[in-house]
Amino acid sequence: MIETFLTEMEHQLAAWTPKIGMAVLVLAGFWIASSVARKVIVRLAANTEANLNFVLRLAARVVSGALLLFGSVTALGTIGVNVSALVAGLGLTGFALGFAMKDILSNLMSGLLILLYRPFSINDRITVTGLEGLVTEIDLRYTRLEKGSQTYLIPNSLLITNTIGLNRPE
Repeated sequence: MIETFLTEMEHQLAAWTPKIGMAVLVLAGFWIASSVARKVIVRLAANTEANLNFVLRLAARVVSGALLLFGSVTALGTIGVNVSALVAGLGLTGFALGFAMKDILSNLMSGLLILLYRPFSINDRITVTGLEGLVTEIDLRYTRLEKGSQTYLIPNSLLITNTIGLNRPE
């Protein structure tokens, strides 16, 4: 009884070893590609100004994470796991998270657009949605306006979708 069990385990191990070895190689390849892509993008970012540098560093993290996720799914497929259900589940999860976080994602994308196109800069005086103030900080989610002792955090999606009055000193 034990001999047949050990023999069966030996056959299973012999059958799975090449698959696991290939999966490890695939995962290692994607990990190396992820590291190289991240380093290349960060190196490109080093030669740019601060706002674009920030955006490129964020892009480097996203590309690196996407490559690692794709490599993990590919490695599981190499082992023999049916990944179609996993991929469908990831797609549905991404859709649900995107729908649930649409305002946050809208502000994030608007913040990236503001940092890339720079319709205004720090220390500019702007007016938007009836609020006027000096721009003291531009973040991915909010832009900070200060007027006197008051501070306003304006969601970046409002800055993209509304008219901005720019009052630059002459």
